[in-house]
Amino acid sequence: MLPNRPLSPHLQIYRPQISSVLSILHRITGAALGLGLLLLVWWLTAAANGGHDFAVVQGFIGSWIGRAILFCFSWALFFHFCNGIRHLVWDAGYGFELSTISKSGWTVVIAAFVMTFSAWMISYMVRG
Repeated sequence: MLPNRPLSPHLQIYRPQISSVLSILHRITGAALGLGLLLLVWWLTAAANGGHDFAVVQGFIGSWIGRAILFCFSWALFFHFCNGIRHLVWDAGYGFELSTISKSGWTVVIAAFVMTFSAWMISYMVRG
């Protein structure tokens, strides 16, 4: 037996692939969406408690950090949604060719950004 021989290939050997990166991002965005719901609970609780508490939450959400959190939350929501559809297609047994995996992965990334920016642009247009 060779001493200090690795038992399996290490991360230094492999270059990140679109499918592995999106798989990791899918898990991260799922956890982020769970944490982001705490902001929604805070907002709803403040709305139920009355004007002062609601003004505090609205002030936070209206700040640059609050808007950044909401932007990241909305991107995570759209990414998780699009990648979830991709996984549903896989569960049906389709899309396992290497070229299709790459194309669908990049489609998920682009669609998440387009949907996020579209939602934010629409919200700004509606607000005036």
